[in-house]
Amino acid sequence: MKGLVIKNTGSWYTVLTDDGQLIDCKIKGNFRLKGIRSTNPVAVGDRVTVGEGDWITEIEDRRNYIIRKSINLSKQSHILAANVDQAMLVVTVANPQTSTTFIDRFLASAEAYRVPVILVFNKTDLLDEDMLRYQGAMVNLYQTVGYECYQISASTGDGVDALQPLLADKITLLSGNSGVGKSTLINLLVPGASQRTAEISDAHNTGQHTTTFSEMIPLSPITPGQTPAFLIDTPGIKGFGTFDMEPEELTSYFKEIFHFSQDCRFSNCTHTHEPGCAVLKALEDHYIAESRYQSYLSMLNDKDEGKYREAY
Repeated sequence: MKGLVIKNTGSWYTVLTDDGQLIDCKIKGNFRLKGIRSTNPVAVGDRVTVGEGDWITEIEDRRNYIIRKSINLSKQSHILAANVDQAMLVVTVANPQTSTTFIDRFLASAEAYRVPVILVFNKTDLLDEDMLRYQGAMVNLYQTVGYECYQISASTGDGVDALQPLLADKITLLSGNSGVGKSTLINLLVPGASQRTAEISDAHNTGQHTTTFSEMIPLSPITPGQTPAFLIDTPGIKGFGTFDMEPEELTSYFKEIFHFSQDCRFSNCTHTHEPGCAVLKALEDHYIAESRYQSYLSMLNDKDEGKYREAY
């Protein structure tokens, strides 16, 4: 029996089978995916085969996934979700402040697997004039780089209508720091989402819905044989440690740095000190933002540190 993993509680996996059933499944203790050292070998969004006794016996090849370094096990990763069409990163410039380094690390990880990212700046209603100007500068920066940006207030509903059409017929990962208002936004985007997820949880005796674990929320009624659009709710994360990125690949995950790197004198330029570096020249001429370049350097240094950096 084949199906889609729509919820992961850490020990149980809720699978929506192709014939419309919801089944709680487990995996064998030694179940591991080749080549991926992950704390969660099965992720929300995975297509799986369920065998006798409701055991997950096989995972289909993933077309992409969003991955970060595990907080507690630095040599392992944690997969936020698999097989997504796009990601929506909710950020706030205050209450709490989302650092540009966090944003850039998420964007680079998404670029590595060609997952389009939409940036949603929330809590705009709480900003004074100075903070609104700062948010406007951030929006301008990321739009110039090539990312779609929206400024909203989930608490008042202002600007949220513009997000709705972006979700149609897509599987969208929703992510962000703890406290940025993802749950409030979900309840606006999916009316009755909290009730619907609670019903699914109650049906399988797994308790009420919280954002402790990742879960796929259907945006339309589930019909056997059809894959509806989903919004993937993920737990709030404090930091985003990048995983398994080689230094020579990193340039291509920063769109504007990659653009200027084509003109560097040396093909293996690290853009840190080399003569004839077009990236350093572009930085000096303000064609590359200092914050983006510092994010690039911090990720370049990850390889040497060999540990998750909680500051990010």
